[in-house]
This record gives sequence, structure tokens and C-alpha cells, in this order.
Amino acid sequence: MKKHTITALLLTVVVAAVCVYSGNLFLSLRADDVIIPSKDLTEVRMLSDYLPKLKGTRGDTAIYIFKGEEEGGKALVLGGTHPNEPSSYTSAVILVENAKVTVGTLYVIPQAARSAFTHNDSQEASPLYVHFENSKGEVRKFRYGSRAVNPIDQWPDPDVYEHASSGQLLSGSETRNLNRAYPGREDGNLTEQVAFAITEMIKKENIGLTFDLHEASPEYPVINATVAHEKSMDFAAFGLFELDMYGIDMALEPSPVNLHGLTHRELGDYTDTYPLLMETANASQGRLRGATNEKLALDGKDKFYVSAGELGMLYVPYDENGHPIEERVGRHLQGVLSYTAAYNDFSGTPIVIENVPMYEEMIAAKVGDYLN
Repeated sequence: MKKHTITALLLTVVVAAVCVYSGNLFLSLRADDVIIPSKDLTEVRMLSDYLPKLKGTRGDTAIYIFKGEEEGGKALVLGGTHPNEPSSYTSAVILVENAKVTVGTLYVIPQAARSAFTHNDSQEASPLYVHFENSKGEVRKFRYGSRAVNPIDQWPDPDVYEHASSGQLLSGSETRNLNRAYPGREDGNLTEQVAFAITEMIKKENIGLTFDLHEASPEYPVINATVAHEKSMDFAAFGLFELDMYGIDMALEPSPVNLHGLTHRELGDYTDTYPLLMETANASQGRLRGATNEKLALDGKDKFYVSAGELGMLYVPYDENGHPIEERVGRHLQGVLSYTAAYNDFSGTPIVIENVPMYEEMIAAKVGDYLN
């Protein structure tokens, strides 16, 4: 009996230690990442400025504003709509930490779905963080979150999610997907309130151009692509020519009129902004991947995707070089710059963004080289 008692006590101690350790890891994801803005930052607002009921919730998030000395147009970059798409968030952080705007105004929201940074997708074995070493030898740490808002902040999921403004029916879990919630609802759930606040911000600030940065698995058809609302297609086509000059193969896809809740559809329908959504290839999201870890999220190298590419199962070229995060961030940043230049000619209300690494600079460097 005594032997059994000792064994039980030892097991209890081990289980308690595991619970404490895992609990601390879980709680650590609630701590916001450190962002060190460029010296040219003008102002920081909160999303709750546009919907006060978000204040004090994990739906509230920072908006970084860069105003040029000359009046001009206004652009918004949304990063972190899906926090398990690291190039989206990292691109937005690099903008915040480097950008200088000389004409017009740039708004950047690095953590559009801030709640979704506080947990991982279950059963995906995702890393908790990605790490980058900057030029000073310091390690910057960013969370690798979930596609959906944390169920602690919004629960329960319905069996079927009905998109409020269209009546479209989707899987119940999509009720926590920010990019299925636009234009949002003021009195809706947390995800809908965040979407509503972003939509209100675009309206009140008269933002003319909106980017939503994303990643997708290599087997997903809309990949290395820009999805544009029909009113954005003309200038986006000109931006595509410039991207091609930089060696970026980018497809231009029309926003489906019957697919609701997404930025490229609803922001174009419900506001005066011209929305664009960009996708890059991220193997750590795919169904064909091997080990899901930080290395895969950063270097994109996976032997199973190499095999899938050889079998013609993918929508992007895939070899042993993978698709590293420098390439993916470079595509996003160059996309923002090139499409903005095309928008300037189209709208007559220019936005001039400087000091942001171009594609060729990004792929020749490391992400950390552009972090403060």
C-alpha cells in the first residue's frame, strides 16, 4: 500500500508540474508582442476609438498612423487577420518599424484579430512563437496564433454561422474568422464588432486604399495572388505590371460576388475604399506538410511539398529551396508599394511611402535586418 501511495504522489507531482508549465505557456500568449515603431510615426490610436465597446477587450488593437507633410490620399494595411499566417503580421510590423510617409497618410493595424494571437489552432501542433535576430544581435519574438478568435473571448460557436448582411451560411467555427465577418455588426459578437470597427474607421477616415495581407497552403488554388474587388481591378492590373518587373509572378483574381464576409468583397461594397487581398505560399498551413514547427514557418522547406510539386499537386512551384519568409514578406511589401503607386496614378490622391524594403532587398537580407 505504501508503495502505491508513493507512486500516486509522484504521479500527482508530475501531472501538477506539467499543468503549471503548460498553463504558463498558454497564459504567455496573452502578452502582446513588442513593436518598436519608426521615428516617423505620427500617432497611435486604438480600434475602440471607432467602437468604444471594444475598449478593455482583446478585440481592441493598436492602429499606427504615419502622416506626410503634404496632404494626399489614405491607405490602410491590415496584418494579422489570421495570426497563423506569419508573413502577414511580420510585413505589417516591418512597415510600422521602418515606414516614412512624405505624402498622404498610412494606417497600419498589425494585429487585426488580436484575440486570435492568444491561442493556437487545436490539433495542428503549431509553434507558439517565431524568432528573428535583428542587426544588433537581439532576438525579437512574435506569436504564431490561430486563424480564429480565441474561444475564451467568444463562445459557443453555433452549428451554422449565418453571415449577418448576406444570409450566407457557413460552418459554425467561421463565426470566429475575422475575414468572414465584414462589414460587421455593432451589436454582434466580438469578431463582428472588430470587423464593424475596421469598417467604421475606413468610412470615418475616408481611406481610399485597403490592403489585407494573407498566406495560404501551396495546394490552395488562390496562391501567390491578389484578389481585387471589381472597382479595384483597373489600377491593380497596372500594379501587376510593376510587380512583374521586380520578378514577382502574381496572379490577379476577381473577388467572387457570392462569397461574403471577406475584405475584398464587403469593404468594396460597403465603403468607398478600393480593397486588395494578397496571398503568399506558407507550407506550415498546408495539409501535405511534415513536421509543423518554427523552422517550417520560417524557411518553408518541406520534402513532402517537394514531392507534391513533382506530382503536379500544387499551385506554386516548389523545390528544395521552399518559400522562405523573406520571400513572402518581400512579396507583400512590394505589393503594397507597387499597388499604391498604381493607385496614385488612378486616383490623383497620392500616398508616398519611403524607407520600406523592396522585394529584391528583402530576399537578399533577413527579416531581422529590418526589425528595430
